[in-house]
Amino acid sequence: MASSSSSSLFLVLFFSFLISISSAADLPLNASLPPETICNSTPHPSYCLSVLPHKNANVYEFGRFSVQHSLLQSQNLMVSLNQYLQSYGSALSQTAIQALEDCKSLASLNIDFISNTLKTVNSSGDVVLPNKNADDLQTLLSAIMTNHQTCSDGLQSVTNVHEELLVPLSNCTSMYSVSLALFTKGWVPKDHKNANGTPNHLRFRRGRLSLKMSSKASEIYDWVISRPGRRLLQAAGDEEVVVKDIVVVSQDGSGNFTTINDAINAAPNNSVASDGYFLVYITAGVYEEYVSIPSNKQYLLLIGDGINQTIITGNRNVVDGSTTFDSATLAVVAEGFVAVNITIRNTAGPIKMQAVAVRNGADLSVFYSCSFEAYQDTLYAHSLRQFYRECDIYGTVDFIFGNAAVVLQNCNLYPRQPLKGQSNPITAQGRTDPNQNTGTSIQNCTITAAADLASSNFTVKTYLGRPWKEYSRTVYLQNFMDSLIDPTGWLEWNGDFALSTLYYAEYDNRGPGSDTSNRVTWPGYHVINAADAANFTVSNFLLGDNWLPQTGVPYTGDLDV
Repeated sequence: MASSSSSSLFLVLFFSFLISISSAADLPLNASLPPETICNSTPHPSYCLSVLPHKNANVYEFGRFSVQHSLLQSQNLMVSLNQYLQSYGSALSQTAIQALEDCKSLASLNIDFISNTLKTVNSSGDVVLPNKNADDLQTLLSAIMTNHQTCSDGLQSVTNVHEELLVPLSNCTSMYSVSLALFTKGWVPKDHKNANGTPNHLRFRRGRLSLKMSSKASEIYDWVISRPGRRLLQAAGDEEVVVKDIVVVSQDGSGNFTTINDAINAAPNNSVASDGYFLVYITAGVYEEYVSIPSNKQYLLLIGDGINQTIITGNRNVVDGSTTFDSATLAVVAEGFVAVNITIRNTAGPIKMQAVAVRNGADLSVFYSCSFEAYQDTLYAHSLRQFYRECDIYGTVDFIFGNAAVVLQNCNLYPRQPLKGQSNPITAQGRTDPNQNTGTSIQNCTITAAADLASSNFTVKTYLGRPWKEYSRTVYLQNFMDSLIDPTGWLEWNGDFALSTLYYAEYDNRGPGSDTSNRVTWPGYHVINAADAANFTVSNFLLGDNWLPQTGVPYTGDLDV
């Protein structure tokens, strides 16, 4: 009896040892493995084991099952949200109702994203995908987690609501993480780099695109640029932007519409990239409206008369009852969105706390020669893949935040004067999972104090960023940093939270604020070399050579040399 017990103990320990070895190394993708081994390679082994079938299978079979189960969990959450609103809506505050409506909107996006992912993994076979295809799906699965985290964060701030929905929220959090982990291990290439292999070093003059359009659209275009005082983009360079149609927004009634939202509503639904852009030309003026571009208005191109000429403005904010998510003056979730020569403001001021100018959750989106003006939480780079070129960004606390895969290139970052006693962390990146392909990359930008901060009569410390979430990831590449940057560089969020799991890095920056000799000594902070920095360039981090050329917007694919 003693001998049999010892043998059993040995087998248990040996099996556990094999599991630990397998989870620490790359899993054999096509080998049939027990769920314990597969689940140990995810961030949530216990939950994973409770969900996956109790049979041996390979990474791909378990991956497909997990994505299917993620879809079911998303649908269950949507049912729970609707039931909660129906049961308790009349007793809830307006803020609580808005937080629940935010969740419904985000859950609906997740159902679409997961459905698209499921179609692909069900038809792709048990093979690693090409870089572009893998990046597309890893981006969707990363955004699903971000959408869900936004929902959860919003409900946590509302009394009693979060507790009532805790179980379906928690189930989704864990299930999405498991799906992303298994997809990453099965379908994403280990060397996930630029699909074209050659970085694109396009450089154009500021504010100039070459537009290709029909004769009718060209007549309208020629008319608007010939009007006195009008300066629209003129043809230059080799890249042509295909325009399928054009409408004009003008407050004096001389265009097709007097409001931006009416023009957007007139745009065709569900366009694809090959259709070309629906161009909305917005003449100079101050447009006091909250502009929302929903997911079915893909491939919109908004062009204004220039920074501080075409201005969209609002003042929604958290203090007055908005959620951070809903406070944006301009909110966009439609794929392929491009904006040029526009200023977007939130004028709520620092005393109103979170007040977003732009919330961007649009995949393959671009802002070029635009200005974003607010205080706390100016630019909410929420999710998916985004690019900003030659933009001006003004703000105070966490004024560039979110969890997109985003590159800001050749931009001007202007920290402003916050409330007395506040500091200015420029970024608050929100990556929650080690398998998300997200992060903020700031390249060849200029960081200087805005006029009010430069003349402030009290001391304000300005930092490169702080970790909003556990796997926060932000890099600064080849920027000019003025003396306003605190020598430590980075700020804690709360004690030692995320200091070991974050990834913060600097490479080849210049200016009096760029000295790294007195920077923080956190485990997650790095001064990196060119090889590591190249991972966060447009060509590698965004695979931008696959989609940016069609926008006509200038970009540098690699590091500046």
